[in-house]
This record gives sequence, C-alpha cells and structure tokens, in this order.
Amino acid sequence: MTTTSNAYKADSIQVLEGLDAVRMRPGMYIGSTGPRGLHHLLWEIVDNAIDEVANGFGSHVYVTIHPDNSVSVEDDGRGMPVDLHPVLKRPAVEVIYTQLHAGGKFDNKNYSYSGGLHGVGASVVNALSRWLTVEVRRDGKIYFQRFESIEDKKTGKIISGKPVTDLTERGATRKKGSLITFFPDDRVFETIAMDGDTAANRLRELAYLNQGVRICFDDLRLPKEESRQVFYYQGGIADFAAYLNEGKDVLHEEVISLSGEKDGITADIAIQYTDSYSENIFSYVNNIPTGEGGTHETGFKTALTKVFNDFARRFGFLKDKDPNLAGEDVREGMTAVITVKMRNIQFEGQTKTKLGNTEARTALEYITAEKLTYFIEKTNNDPVIRAILEKAIKAGKVRAASRKARDIARKKNSLDGAPLVGKLASCTGRDTSLNELFIVEGDSAGGSAKQGRDRRFQAILPLRGKPLNAEKKRLDQVLANEEFRTIISALGTGIGNDFDISGLRYERVIILSDADQDGAHIRAILLTFFFRYMKELISDGHVYIGLSPLYKISRGGKIRYAYTDKEMQQIVKGIGSGYSIQRYKGLGEMNPEQLWDTTMDPDKRMIIRVSIEDAAQAEKMITTLMGEKVDSRRTYISRHADFNKADILQEMGV
Repeated sequence: MTTTSNAYKADSIQVLEGLDAVRMRPGMYIGSTGPRGLHHLLWEIVDNAIDEVANGFGSHVYVTIHPDNSVSVEDDGRGMPVDLHPVLKRPAVEVIYTQLHAGGKFDNKNYSYSGGLHGVGASVVNALSRWLTVEVRRDGKIYFQRFESIEDKKTGKIISGKPVTDLTERGATRKKGSLITFFPDDRVFETIAMDGDTAANRLRELAYLNQGVRICFDDLRLPKEESRQVFYYQGGIADFAAYLNEGKDVLHEEVISLSGEKDGITADIAIQYTDSYSENIFSYVNNIPTGEGGTHETGFKTALTKVFNDFARRFGFLKDKDPNLAGEDVREGMTAVITVKMRNIQFEGQTKTKLGNTEARTALEYITAEKLTYFIEKTNNDPVIRAILEKAIKAGKVRAASRKARDIARKKNSLDGAPLVGKLASCTGRDTSLNELFIVEGDSAGGSAKQGRDRRFQAILPLRGKPLNAEKKRLDQVLANEEFRTIISALGTGIGNDFDISGLRYERVIILSDADQDGAHIRAILLTFFFRYMKELISDGHVYIGLSPLYKISRGGKIRYAYTDKEMQQIVKGIGSGYSIQRYKGLGEMNPEQLWDTTMDPDKRMIIRVSIEDAAQAEKMITTLMGEKVDSRRTYISRHADFNKADILQEMGV
C-alpha cells in the first residue's frame, strides 16, 4: 500500500471559510434530520478514520455506540495535528472541528485518496452534537479538547460546537491515533438512537472495501454476548462478491479478481456469475457508494461486453453471421463489485451517487479489457468462461422472446383495453405529480377502496391473484403473468431496460395489503418485482407501503383505531371499561368510509416510503428472503421471528 508524507502538521490544514449556519439548515450538510441524517454524522467521522488507516498509517478502527446513545470512533493512525495553525494561531484540532472548510485533504500531500474532500465532515458533526470530545495520541503524549453546543440564555440562540476547554495535555502514552466521541443533539434530530444494524452493515461494507483493515464495532446497548462484531476480510472485495452471492447458485466458485492502474486511477474489480436472471453492480469511489453508477461503470460495461464478444467468436459460440451479444446478455446473473481510488473526484449533482470524471471511463475500460483478457488467455479458466458465455447466449435468446412478448402485450393493450379497464379504476386528475395508485389485495378490498377513494387523484388496482415471485423468474415469465402485465400497463413506465421513469402516471404507488401473513407475502413479492425490474421507481421515492389498522375500539358511539398491539393497549387503558374490540382480518372487512378514514385520507393515513439506503444490503436481503435457498431463509426467520408471541386479546380476556 502506497503511503504519503508523514509530515502531517498544522500547516497541512487549509481553511476556506468559517463554520456558519449548519444548525439552521442541517439538511444542506447531512441530507435530513431523520435517521438517515443521524447516521451521516457517524459516517463522516468513520470516513476520516478509514482514510487514515487505508492510506497506510494504521490498521484498526473501533466504533462504539454507548448506552446513552453517544458514539465513539477511534483509529490507530498518526493522530490529528495539535500544533498551532500558522494563520489562525489556534491548535489544529480546534480548527478542524470549528471551521467548516478545514482539513488535510484539499491537496494530495497527506492522503493518496480520501472519501471526504471538502473538510466539512468533522465541523458539521461538532455543530450538530450536544457535545463532542477529541483525544489525540501523538508523539508519546495524550491531548484532549471538549466542544459543546450551548444555548445563549439572553437570545435563546444555540452557539454550536463551541470549545469549552483548551487543547490540554493529559499524560503520556505509547499509543497513537485519534478518538472522537460525540452525542447527537436531540434539539436537531428526530431521534438520537442510531440503528445498530445500519451501522454494522456499513462498517462491514467498509471492511470489504479496504482489504486488511480491521473494524471492531461495539453496541453497548445490547447484552454483552451480542454487543461486539469484528469485520476483517483479507480477500477484500472478492470476499464481498461471495458474501453477496450467498444463497445463490454460482456458476464458478472462485471469484474473478481484476486489479490495475491507469493514469493515476486504480481499480479493483470482483466478478462472480450465478444462475439468476438479474445483474448486480455495486460500485464505489474512494469508499463512497455510487448507486447511480457513472463513468467508471460505463467503462467497465463497455470493456466487459467487448471482451466476451471477442472470446465468444474465438470459442465458436458466435458465428460470422450471428450478431454480437448485447451488454445485458453478458451481464445476466453477474454480481460485480467495483472500487476505484482516484484524486479530484467529481460527482454529478449533490448526492454523491454518480461519478462524472471522464478519465475514469477511459481508465476502467483499459483496466477491465487488459486484465480480463489476461485472465481468460493466461489462466486455465476455459470452463468458467464457457459457462458464462453459454448463459449469455441463452440470455440473448430469452431477450428476443421477451421483446416479442412485450410487443404482443403492447398490441393487446392498445387493441383491447378491457382487461386493464376492468381492473384499474383510474383517477380523473391529469396532474401526475398529485396522483397516486393503490395496489390492493383482492376484489373485496378493491371494491371498498374504489368507493371510499377520492377519485380526483386516487386510482385503485386490485390484484385478483398472487403475482409470481420475480426473484425466481425470467423476464419473459414475468411478462407472461397477468397481474404484472396489468401493473406495468397501469404505471406506464415500461420494464427492465425499457424502463423510463418519465412515463410514470402516479407520484405515489402505494401497496395496500392485509395485515396478515398473506398480505406480508404479497408486499414482499411486489417489492421484489419493483426492485428487480423497476428499481428507479424505489430509488426515486415513488413506492410506499400503506398501513391499515389492526383494531377498531368502540365505546359509547366513539370509534378509535389502533395500528399496533401497543397502541391498542394504550387506547384501552385510557378509555376504561365498557369498550368493544374488533380485530381486522383484512381490508375487505372495512366499509368504504372506514377505509378512507384510516388508510386512504392523506390527512390521517399512515404510509411508509420505501427506500434503498444500502443497495448491497438490499440485494442480500432480497436474495435471502425471496431466493431459492431454503436454509438461508430459515436461518434468518428463526433469528428474527418471534414464534412465542402471545395473543394479546386472549391475554386481555377479550
């Protein structure tokens, strides 16, 4: 691993502007004040620690969530600079945590690469915390400083991230590195309790992406025997690809690993094919997930398609008269992890999810073509390549059949709209930004929903049967399913490679199923379908789950609804005796007025937006719960399901 200069001192810290208005507009810096923004605080500090160790200055990162919901991040790197900044005449530690654009990553002297380039992370975390402490172990000494966000009693204004102690020396040590502990400000965030699973998933991912880095995660809110997880993967992203494919049948056990460098850009690529019908590419630039892809993915795909077409002809899979394999054919069943390290990264937009550097395309195309060709020619991997090419050839034939099926479906829908019209109750509004589509379970619920809706902006699509599990079916089989064809036609977006979000007829697509096992299964099937064939529908925030009440509590002519067992118990406790309870078994038990009041009225209803916070973990979960492997699904269910849940009504004597 290449390291840069160890001369990491105060004059390395460049100040662009002071800390200003972070607390006033936190969403500008961390996206939101909900759970996503809360976890962003952790990622900012963790990224700094990872940058330090991944650039060769350490090997361990320790993350701890304490019982009071404060969080610590520790590394064994060089330790932050503690000498005085040459311009501001304040200790460099203080400058890093109080100046918005201050850091050692603006040039290439201190880090070969880094995820954070703008120097805003540390200061933003300080600004949005009740308190933050920094402990630096450097040059045989321990240094400490504390910051607090204090309310001015006279003005009521919060003074964010104010140093309440000077940087002080606190003894000697043989250790080196930095320890940051912060307590998220409950005056800013909706909740300050970080989710342990969310933290663990991201830390696991970072350990895969940074080969040889050991990340120890302790969630001290859990019992002692469950509190510690250690993430260390000597195989790096090859292990990551294998992890993602657990629960799938792979075409080759050994992961194809490609590494190279071009014009200062390094790339590591891991490829493994399965017998599934979807492609999964997970790409990262300097550890930052690029969920929308970008130039590095484009270069990879271009080279992959060209190389496999060349060898398909050399091996006789394609004759002179045959057309080339399409990129989608070559990538069917492929799981690929791409990690790129480069300087001066440029993202399209503010979300940091799509790489824009043109040089990355050239570099990835060169590295992929050279290293994949070498892998095929110089190693004894004929069986692997033949298995991949055979799958690609078959995929091409299926794609042609699917195109024919789509054409037939389009003609059928255009010539005979009766099947769709008979199911879909359209809304009268023409403003797609206001319209919403409810996908409901069965004709009974569909009838109540049609009568209870506001037909100006609410459309109803009842399912008359359980759709296929799209995880186990090819595209042509999905298109042959009447329920899916109806959904595709209703949405107007197309499907798969033909998907076009601009054709979407509804701002919100709301899955409204019964609150039972069958309803949960239908939700899972629909979400799997959207994830595999209309992923942008989810990533752009158009898919929702509608929550229907579990109970109706009546007393003295007054009716209240409860959506959980706990809520029902609280209502009952508050109203005393003389009540009656009805447990709903399905939406069909509600009359139109009740369905509107509880589930469809925008002013009263409860809906959950479906999002993809972690694409890799989402892929893993879909495979586990909806894939062919029974053992992995059984293990997950046994670990998370409560098989001893009591009958609440029976316990209450109702």
